[in-house]
Amino acid sequence: MWRYLLRRLGQALLVVAGVVTLTFVIMRLVPGDPAVAFAGPKASPEELAAARARFGLDDPVPVQLWNYVRDLVTGDWGTSLHTRRPVREDLMTAFPASLELVGTALILAIALGIPIGVLAARYKTRFPDLGVRVGSMLAVSVPVFWLALAVQTVFASNLGWFPVAGEYDGSLDSTSPLTLWTNITIVDALITGNWPIFTSTLQHLVLPALVVAAYPAGVIAQLTRAALIEEAGQDHARLERALGFSESKILTRFALRAALNPVLSLIALVFAYAMVNGFLVEAVFNWPGLGRYAVDSIRSLDTPAIAGITLMIAIVYVLSNLAVDLLQGVVDPRARAR
Repeated sequence: MWRYLLRRLGQALLVVAGVVTLTFVIMRLVPGDPAVAFAGPKASPEELAAARARFGLDDPVPVQLWNYVRDLVTGDWGTSLHTRRPVREDLMTAFPASLELVGTALILAIALGIPIGVLAARYKTRFPDLGVRVGSMLAVSVPVFWLALAVQTVFASNLGWFPVAGEYDGSLDSTSPLTLWTNITIVDALITGNWPIFTSTLQHLVLPALVVAAYPAGVIAQLTRAALIEEAGQDHARLERALGFSESKILTRFALRAALNPVLSLIALVFAYAMVNGFLVEAVFNWPGLGRYAVDSIRSLDTPAIAGITLMIAIVYVLSNLAVDLLQGVVDPRARAR
């Protein structure tokens, strides 16, 4: 297990190193001068020279790369050109809100996708299976931006069942101020017993979380169904049928554990996809996460912030893959040999 862990850690570090190099190259290829974006279009030559010196833009490219890597390792992710704050601080403010939304959506996707996939496999080629396959195809195919607008229009604007936008009711900041511990609102509200903000956050979280969960739930359901049907055709399943076990027990008690191996691999992929997909949902629901920060950064050609967002998403993707790899090694010892 330790050799398996070290091998996966080495692969993760190589991926992070590649992403760091790629973000550095992209920063240098993006049109525009960061010094002009920082100092302003009407800056004097002296001010531009000072900005270029501050960002090390006059140094040779290898020196710039070395300084970039050194600063990242020491926690200096640069200074945002539009907020004038350290990018790392901006990300630590925006990322928890995105993690709150995507984490909730992924929990919903797993809680819905796996049982639905088991149901489809149990009634293969029958009506429940047909309904699950059509529903999962729609969940995967519908554009997330359109789905967000449709859900917001029907359940928030027309029916009034849920709030239209925001993370929680802003008026609660004066009546029930929240003490921050993790910067994840629903967690901080639960820790501090701030029930008004906790309840309001749950209400605001339902619609955007369901929209973000649609694609992962559909993919997880389809893959669970396919993996279970394959496992149900193996020799061990035939033996279990001969011993008198019911089809439901064979699927849930014997086949599901082996079928979860590819599903676990998929979860890391859909988590990173949902994180990026969530940017559009955050824009529709005015959710204060990385999506809003990314939009502002792109509009102002804020290359340090864009590079920071890219690196943050890459690190989240690598860590989620690493966690899934370790979980696979525990669930299925055969994975350690790969």
